[in-house]
Amino acid sequence: MPKVRVLVPNGALGLGFDPDALSNGAAASPDIIAVDGGSTDSGPSYLGRGVSKYSRATTKAEWRQLMRARAKADVPLVIGTSGTCGSDSAVDWLFDITREIAAELGQSLKVTRLYSGQSPQTVADALKAGRITPLPAAPEISLETVQSCTNIVALAGAEQIAAALETGADIIIAGRTTDTAIIAALPLMRGCHAGAAWHGAKVGECGALATTQPATGTIMIDFDETGFTFTPLGAGTRATPYTVSAHMLYENTDPFILYEPGGHLDVTAATYVAIDDRQVRVEGSEWVPGPYTVKLEGARISGYQCVGLTLLRDRRYVENAVAWTEDISRRCHAKIKAQMGLGADDYTVELRLIGQNATLGYLETRTELPAEIGVLAIATAPSDAQAAEIGKILNPYLLHHALSEDEPMPTFAFPFSPAEMQRGALYEFVLNHVMALDDPMSAFRIVTDEVGHG
Repeated sequence: MPKVRVLVPNGALGLGFDPDALSNGAAASPDIIAVDGGSTDSGPSYLGRGVSKYSRATTKAEWRQLMRARAKADVPLVIGTSGTCGSDSAVDWLFDITREIAAELGQSLKVTRLYSGQSPQTVADALKAGRITPLPAAPEISLETVQSCTNIVALAGAEQIAAALETGADIIIAGRTTDTAIIAALPLMRGCHAGAAWHGAKVGECGALATTQPATGTIMIDFDETGFTFTPLGAGTRATPYTVSAHMLYENTDPFILYEPGGHLDVTAATYVAIDDRQVRVEGSEWVPGPYTVKLEGARISGYQCVGLTLLRDRRYVENAVAWTEDISRRCHAKIKAQMGLGADDYTVELRLIGQNATLGYLETRTELPAEIGVLAIATAPSDAQAAEIGKILNPYLLHHALSEDEPMPTFAFPFSPAEMQRGALYEFVLNHVMALDDPMSAFRIVTDEVGHG
């Protein structure tokens, strides 16, 4: 009778976890430790640049704890979407950290890297061959769109993680994967119920998010031939049928269907039963096989930005902040056209009123007057130099612009000097498509190394 126990430390490496819960989980004889390493939540810049959003020091500290837990449990440790974005460079970044820690701890390890990066030419060839299909609301793409991407990744599924596990690695550092694949792979390999494997992986993808205390992080999932049991490990943390069933709606528009490479999960007939005040048993989920496709994500440079911030405290200017910024915007647009020769479609200038309506804009319904307003100026242009030039055109207006011609020149507060800050390249997502594969491994590659000391 197949059984697999998966220990999930938290929702993403870098977010922290309860060390006592992790220790207890490692002592409970798990078959594998699986943790996610990122997502697209923080925007396209990380994929565009191929870097992690988390600090190296924090990542190394948490990864060290997981490597120790792996040694204690003597089971594989697998991470998906390494370095936030899962690019090949992010995989290598975490591999370097792993080698450092192995040397420091005196561990001798077999480490497998699963690369998800796709060359623009490979994707362009697939596009020409008709093997790429847009997902709902995906932008239109062309060969030029694909070639303009600085990084493209394909989301690995359970098959690619299984191939990495078959190398016998102690640690698997995977590029971009679906959040569920790293959890579902081993239960599927050992013959557990396929619907349960994918459903349990979905519930456990974010660690303790499907519990009463999400910040505790660590959970355990037991898979078998009919279903799965979900157990939070943090002290005082509980899972309920509500918290477990509700997670199907997390980052998913359908509460019953979840698409993965090679098919979809259907939880329409799933049952959720509280075993006690902490654990939940789930059965009845079904896996429906389908065509084998992998999702593509790609990012490219869409411009360059310069930002500035000024603070309005004078009550009259706070009351008239909208009119003040509209007048500045009008004057700056005229200067940019006359002095830089840029047309209205070549650049953008935004003046967002922090404390008044910076989040919702014209949809804001609250009208109370704030004590002060931060005016965030955002200039976007085709080149870094042009964005910086627009920032400098904005500077004197943000510092001294008066509401009317017949009043003393005001001075507002810049919190920084220089007041304008160049953000560099601005990235945008341009791929939200799936690519059909005849062989699940054809878009991925595996490299295995021995690291550390014997």
